[in-house]
Amino acid sequence: MNTIYTLEQTMRWYGVHDAVPLAHIAQAGCTGVVSALHHIPVGEVWTIAAIETHKKRIEEAGLSWTVVESLPVHEDIKTRSANYLQLLENYKQSLINLAACGIKVVTYNFMPILDWLRTDIAHVLPDQSEALLFNRLDYAVFDLFLLKRPGAENDYSAEDLQAAEDRFHGMTEPQRRYLFQNVLLGLPGSDIPFTPEEVLTQLRKYSDIGRIQLKQNLIHFLQAITPTAEAVGLQMAIHPDDPPFSVLGLPRIMSTATDIQDVMEAVPSMANGLCFCTGSFGARADNDLLAMVRQWGARIYFLHLRNTKRDEFGNFMEANHLEGDADMYGLMLEIVNLMQKERRRIPMRPDHGHKMLDDLGKKTYPGYSAIGRLKGLAELRGLEYAVFRFLEKA
Repeated sequence: MNTIYTLEQTMRWYGVHDAVPLAHIAQAGCTGVVSALHHIPVGEVWTIAAIETHKKRIEEAGLSWTVVESLPVHEDIKTRSANYLQLLENYKQSLINLAACGIKVVTYNFMPILDWLRTDIAHVLPDQSEALLFNRLDYAVFDLFLLKRPGAENDYSAEDLQAAEDRFHGMTEPQRRYLFQNVLLGLPGSDIPFTPEEVLTQLRKYSDIGRIQLKQNLIHFLQAITPTAEAVGLQMAIHPDDPPFSVLGLPRIMSTATDIQDVMEAVPSMANGLCFCTGSFGARADNDLLAMVRQWGARIYFLHLRNTKRDEFGNFMEANHLEGDADMYGLMLEIVNLMQKERRRIPMRPDHGHKMLDDLGKKTYPGYSAIGRLKGLAELRGLEYAVFRFLEKA
């Protein structure tokens, strides 16, 4: 009987302070988690002892941990400044230690300063559940009138500037604080938000770095660390930009199919691969997700299967997993065929579930409440099952 290759079903776990315990993730039907050592400052080495302690806690709950999300890249590496050479050595040592502890895939991103950005982390839907939302006008209000980024006005049309000013003056002080807090959320797994001073200071470091230079810095980073990843058997998986367009005047370099091609061709090693996030890439109407999977499927080592709903103004919202702009059925069909062709399983997790039911009112990481992700996982598991049944009869 031929072996059937199915998705490895996981959820993200932020560690001992996560409001969603490991037991609940296991009850959802997952066999593993994707996780990271969020308590270690960015740039410091992840020691074997720290990795093993985290891994033991996961395995004691009956789950596995083979995918790291994420091993953050220090800003000095992204800008190739200050102590970046030592930071590269630290990164490589962390990779060596992770491989020694059984990790197979390491996810990271190369987004400048802010990791991901939403203007509303609790947008109330008609059914009273809550979703993550990016609103371009509210973002402009933050950029122009709350952060007061120098030169920000040059990034907007006269109409946008007037609309943002009108919106700002129409906001109450609590609404302004809420927007400000949402945009300046800290790194995933952290309860410490960025301060305006930190962001403005970091922005100055990028004053002379455009898209071409930042992409070259990413390629330099990969050229430096990929031989280490190859030697220890790790697969590096870069997460796309979220949102997949410029924010705060900063370049974004992993937003389109062309960006993927540039980076994969510059560093052709099979250790250099993708965390294919259908939500991030899907927030752009010009990204053909099915074509991207067909072209780069061999380099996809981790999947974030989520959905977004766009509008003509550039706003987008986290949709139910099967209901947004991404053709999730078509994607699942491509992924299932890919796994059978390459005779491998791909780790997958649902992402950015709606906050609903008993999770409403609980303090959780935005997008990572239990029940919304459970719903997303159940939908994706059912979809995968249906695809297999379809292929059996085809």
